[in-house]
Amino acid sequence: MAKHIGIVACSAEGAALCYRTIAEAAEEYMGTHNHPTIPLHSIPLVDWMPAFDNKDYKAVGGLMLESARVVASAGADFAICPDNSCHLSWEHFINESPIPWLHIAEVAAQEARRHGYKKAALLGTRFTMTGPIYPEVFLRYHIGVLAPPPEHQKLVDDVIFNELVHGLFPESSRLRYNYIIEQLKHEGCDCVILGCTEIPLLVREDDCPLPTLDSTRLLARAAVEHALAEDSTAQAV
Repeated sequence: MAKHIGIVACSAEGAALCYRTIAEAAEEYMGTHNHPTIPLHSIPLVDWMPAFDNKDYKAVGGLMLESARVVASAGADFAICPDNSCHLSWEHFINESPIPWLHIAEVAAQEARRHGYKKAALLGTRFTMTGPIYPEVFLRYHIGVLAPPPEHQKLVDDVIFNELVHGLFPESSRLRYNYIIEQLKHEGCDCVILGCTEIPLLVREDDCPLPTLDSTRLLARAAVEHALAEDSTAQAV
């Protein structure tokens, strides 16, 4: 029997993409209209932002733990969070979580290693681009990570919070993202981490200047594989 997948949601658009990807990916293994049971808990984004703005990752961890307890009580066997920035709070909640977790950066790093990438560009929120989530995890796989320069980081972050989380995906922003990725390609990057839940809804793999590591869909697919594995243990990285 498939394990139940708990989704800890932060932003609505990203959580919806993660849920939809799990449902789609599971059909490859389980058949039409079939997927593991998915409890989902969503604390409104407005409750997360003060903690992020103050870089109070202990408070972010408290919200992660609150949601983990809810999905665990609803039957989840393990949890995932498709929001990359939330993983900055990992150390503040993982040891108290009632269920194990899959780590989004770990899943992305495994995919990068599978392709033999050596240096990954990183797009995400200002918290993710300046934080240690991806550099630390990718370092264990001997893969470098490079974020855009500050002026481009601001553009990327503004698009996320002014457009993407509101379900707006203008072509002008897609082209600006592609320009930033192209500049990182010139800096030696051989792939790009789409390190914000909504970025895959804007950046298209078919015309992106670099191969993409779609963190949201990679995590969703890893969750399906984990749920269907007969003898699996979620990672507490």
